[in-house]
Amino acid sequence: MAINMKPLADRVIVAPAAAEEKTKSGIIIPDTAKEKPQRGEIVAVGNGKKDEPMTVKVGDQVLYGKYAGTEINIDGVDYLIMKESDIFAIV
Repeated sequence: MAINMKPLADRVIVAPAAAEEKTKSGIIIPDTAKEKPQRGEIVAVGNGKKDEPMTVKVGDQVLYGKYAGTEINIDGVDYLIMKESDIFAIV
């Protein structure tokens, strides 16, 4: 899922994972009750700051905060752009 955009400095572009459609017990979750995903895949990475190289790379599955990043739309697909510090973990 490559995109033709390069974030600046310590920013990354994340493709959020799809929201869960069902609970583990099989109950279907309506659109109005779905939670924002907090997991996604890195699709683009900036060069990092002078003294802080980037630790994530394209293709990494990451966990981030519920309200992290800014939603952007590129070629009809929704992504999040955020600072690397908004990422909690690489899965």
